[in-house]
Amino acid sequence: MTNEFVIITHTLSKSYGNHSAVQDLNLSVRRHQITAFLGRNGAGKSTTIKMLLGMVRPTSGSGAVLDQNITDSAQSRKLRRRVAYVAEDKPLYGYMTVDQIMRFAKSFYPDWRTDVEKKLLVDYELPIDRKVKTLSKGTRTKLALLLALSRMPDLIILDEPSEGLDPVGIEYLLSSLVDKAAEGVTIFFSSHQIAEVERVADNVCILEKGCLFLDQSLDELRESYRRIDLVFDSAPPEHEFRFPGIQRIETNGHHVRVFAQANAEAVIERARSLNARSVEVSPVALRDIFLETIKENRSALV
Repeated sequence: MTNEFVIITHTLSKSYGNHSAVQDLNLSVRRHQITAFLGRNGAGKSTTIKMLLGMVRPTSGSGAVLDQNITDSAQSRKLRRRVAYVAEDKPLYGYMTVDQIMRFAKSFYPDWRTDVEKKLLVDYELPIDRKVKTLSKGTRTKLALLLALSRMPDLIILDEPSEGLDPVGIEYLLSSLVDKAAEGVTIFFSSHQIAEVERVADNVCILEKGCLFLDQSLDELRESYRRIDLVFDSAPPEHEFRFPGIQRIETNGHHVRVFAQANAEAVIERARSLNARSVEVSPVALRDIFLETIKENRSALV
């Protein structure tokens, strides 16, 4: 495989009656990276993942995963052999014990890593003799993750993988994702937990109501987004700071706050030309970038 992208979609869409779950999605996921698919509950993340894996047929548009056409049945089956997937609801065979379901799973996959299995059994404190149906939600999640992470596929797709995990379980999960990426496995995971995304992701995609509004590396986001606080003797009108890339401007008396995706330097220069008494520039956390992205594009979705 020479393509630098493991997932590519073109105007991928899915509607259920009058409800549009995913709209004209153009998604590109780079090889050998951890890409986070960030969005609120109901944003369309799970629907997108199911389309990528051939579990849901798109209403329109196209896509490829590992160079395989997602709407071609034969190619979809082929790609799924090279993908480890954990669904949002973590479906497992309830009548099996933990040990039985591990033995069952590993019989299908020549890429199974016994050393990883043993490590995760200890880390996750999984009871090997207990039946799956008796496990708590968090323990079922840990088991589903073990079944995925004990393999060495080309791509791991996880849908809300930390759902039900306690803080210790989340730490082991994030550590495992970083380890897998270091081994050359591409990871694509959906989440609405911003703190987790910020800790491990190389690239962030933000989805809202089925529309993709941001697809950028986390380093670029940290470098480009700025909060600029300005103080004047008499605050100038907001239009003085309306440059391309300015997402929001707030005025409160003599204080002006500008949230900039780009052109922060232009705002600073304009402020100084208007004799600002104070100019303070601060980096912006991913949480604030996410909230601002949703706010900025909300009107376009109405």
